Amino acid sequence: MTVDTTPAPLAGRRLRFASLGSGSKGNATLVSDGETYVLVDCGFGLRETEQRLARFGLHPRQLAAVLVTHEHGDHIRGVGPLARRHHLPVYLSAGTWLSRRLGEVPRHTLITPQARFAIAGLEIDPVTVPHDAREPVQFRFHAHRRSLGILTDLGHPSEHVIECFRGCDALVLECNHDPRLLADGPYPPSLKRRVGGDWGHLANAQASRLLGRLGLDRLQHIVCSHLSEQNNRPELAREALEPLLDGDTGRLTVAAQAHGFDWRDVA
Repeated sequence: MTVDTTPAPLAGRRLRFASLGSGSKGNATLVSDGETYVLVDCGFGLRETEQRLARFGLHPRQLAAVLVTHEHGDHIRGVGPLARRHHLPVYLSAGTWLSRRLGEVPRHTLITPQARFAIAGLEIDPVTVPHDAREPVQFRFHAHRRSLGILTDLGHPSEHVIECFRGCDALVLECNHDPRLLADGPYPPSLKRRVGGDWGHLANAQASRLLGRLGLDRLQHIVCSHLSEQNNRPELAREALEPLLDGDTGRLTVAAQAHGFDWRDVA
């Protein structure tokens, strides 16, 4: 049977994004300019990724590329199998490639942190972040005079990160853990130190402080992302960020592990 890989029709051309799922068990984010689709990370197995894409009416071969932030399993588990099965190009840093965690991929392009590149109509800034990986990056996307920041997996909000993500129109922001839940939880001490350290993951209060420094004037959508199932709860993430929103809580979403979130349009 021939697969129709024509991009699904969208309501006008605009920057938009959605999530296949977000959390410790797997992460994957869709970004589109209305014509081109890319997938940021793929932390789910091949069959599950195909099923999750199908929920959005997408076949994997409709993707223009897979972008990889770093080599941890909850971000790359499905990258190699997806790229091999569907002949997709993979974009990643040299350090991530040299980790040898992806296996063979049919096509890969090495990206340079802080050097903008383009995939069709999407312009993309890869930004170095403080995280315990070989050469981790996060991404800021530009299309139709709007920008989207995807900013997870960082241990602390460095000045470089603040400068690179200031002024976004939409932001996917890590709210990984609550320090008390992490301290009282079942993780071994070494893992607790890693998660809560400067090269681990953002706590809710850190995310709130970072958001305040980035500025909220332009932000149409704010997504609390990469929540730990063991060490956080959606209501705690919301409680940390809502005081910054002056009652305008409709622009705040919490991404779920099981189903992510539906398309958000950046007008």
